[in-house]
Amino acid sequence: MNHRYMRFPEGKRKALTLSYDDGVEQDVRLMELLERYQVKCTFNLNSGCYPPEGTVYPAGTIHRRMPESTVSRLYRSPLAEVAGHSFTHPFLDQLAPSQAMKEIVDDRIRLEEQFGKLVRGFAYPYGTYSDVVVELLRAAGIVYARTVESHHSFKLPQDWLRLGATCHHDDPMLMELAGEFVSQTPERDSWLFYLWGHSYEFEQHGNWDVIENFLKTVSGREDVWYATNLEVYDYCKAYERLIFSADGKTVYNPSALPVWCQFDDEIVEVGAGGTVRADK
Repeated sequence: MNHRYMRFPEGKRKALTLSYDDGVEQDVRLMELLERYQVKCTFNLNSGCYPPEGTVYPAGTIHRRMPESTVSRLYRSPLAEVAGHSFTHPFLDQLAPSQAMKEIVDDRIRLEEQFGKLVRGFAYPYGTYSDVVVELLRAAGIVYARTVESHHSFKLPQDWLRLGATCHHDDPMLMELAGEFVSQTPERDSWLFYLWGHSYEFEQHGNWDVIENFLKTVSGREDVWYATNLEVYDYCKAYERLIFSADGKTVYNPSALPVWCQFDDEIVEVGAGGTVRADK
């Protein structure tokens, strides 16, 4: 047995996840598209920026945040994960550590109260961060944090608190990358396509066709796992927790998630709490 690789649920070699920020009105239309194509997305919210109920924006306003009641309804979809984005969307790296921590924790507390779920993910407001901010997130119980850096690849994350993306939806390489993602199958490490953006940009640039064309291309594929950011994180960490015998042929899964592995040409499922002998 010479080769061992992580595979996604059901032995799939590819996963897709999306990440969209700010909790703006255009997310309603984005959610309709996600439901049409059955693709999951993580929404990063500033819970200290909700406008008053009944707010009417001046004509021509593009960045229109939704009130708390609308936010609460929209993101309860099984296709959505709610993650933090700081309480009031400041430049966290410019704040004193105590202020930055308050922004992170206040947002997490309010979102958890609002949705009744643990909030463990984050996206850096304005994409700015520092080593100090990273450590504050870790101390606050945040397990992954998305930057605005694109690497134009499908590589799996190595540093989850400095999480880069495949690309932004306005990237000129978007559809080239999407075509490569759906047409090819990785032989070794599994692939992750990570797309990010703000849905108000589709209205701002008049290009809603960009996201719909992308979703048409990548959706409905049996070889792709459609997941939220947190689902991808939890799965990868469950794989990392696997315990292997000295000869590498027996594997024990101590986590609460089933995990799939490829041993040479054989793909096996290791159930939650289960032990599997790969050559049996």
